[in-house]
Order: sequence, then structure tokens, then C-alpha cells
Amino acid sequence: MPTITLNLCTCPDLDCAERLAKALVQQRLAACVNILPGISSVYAWQGQIEQETEVLLLIKTASEQVQAMTQALAELHPYEVPEIISLPVGTGHLPYIEWVKQCTSP
Repeated sequence: MPTITLNLCTCPDLDCAERLAKALVQQRLAACVNILPGISSVYAWQGQIEQETEVLLLIKTASEQVQAMTQALAELHPYEVPEIISLPVGTGHLPYIEWVKQCTSP
């Protein structure tokens, strides 16, 4: 079965999330990006506990594209250290997995 990944990335606001999502899909580095606004994030940063409202991106891509997707996302992202986490998808609906691979083929 072809392998794909589900990638997570938080953004400071909806405008940023939409800009990043569109760039990844346009560059064929993601087949689909879901944008989930209104999440509350609590995290440690520079010795302080912070709490912010953020927007979460769920990015679906082929495993072979993870490195390029991560690099592009890190370059475009406004955070000094953006959250970019890649999780392998063990199984799924084969036509969907094949669609993701097709959409992210160079």
C-alpha cells in the first residue's frame, strides 16, 4: 500500500493558515489541508508558560514529500520554531491514499 502522512502545524491566525495551506497545495507538497480554527494552545516558550488561540493545519501528503513539505512550511511560517509534526498513516481507504499520492507527485 502506498504510504502517506498526516502532518500537524499550528498557525497564529486564519489568514496565515489559509496562506500556508494554499502554498502547500499549489506546490504539490500537500493533497489536502484541513484548517481548524479556534484551538487553545498551552506551551512552554523561553522559560514561560504561554496560552494562545491558534489555528491547526491537518496536512495530508505522500511520505516522499514530507521533507520538502517541512522545509517549505518552515520557510513560509512566521513562528521562530513552528510546530511541524509528521505522523505515518498505517492504513486507510486505498482510493484516498492513491489520490494523495497522485496529487503530490512532482
